Amino acid sequence: MSDLPQYFFRVRENGAFVFRLDPQGRSRRVEMDQIASANIRNGEIKAHGTRALEPEDIRAIEVWMTDRQATLAAREIDDIYRAVDHLNLTAQWAQARASDAQLEAVTDQLLLAMHDLRGVLVRKQAERIAPEG
Repeated sequence: MSDLPQYFFRVRENGAFVFRLDPQGRSRRVEMDQIASANIRNGEIKAHGTRALEPEDIRAIEVWMTDRQATLAAREIDDIYRAVDHLNLTAQWAQARASDAQLEAVTDQLLLAMHDLRGVLVRKQAERIAPEG
């Protein structure tokens, strides 16, 4: 158990609860003491209760927040690539395997979603290539 990290981050939607680990707790069990909460949306670090955070606590939380934001950004772009794959698989399904009833059930929703996406992409592309001025 000596290879445990000093901190544990219980991830939640907008950040994490931060625990300091004590691997030499009572009865040789790992003790987890909540020391703070971290919000990656606004960068806020709040000490838990009346405790004061040490500079090394704050540094460790800031490193985790930076790493977490990078992880979430990588997952987001991966999700987009998966969406492209799903669009291709959906096209293949519609062409080769879908029944008339299945197509009737999803066509309007797919066409509206693709129309909306196309509009956003065309507008963003025009903004990127428009001359500044």
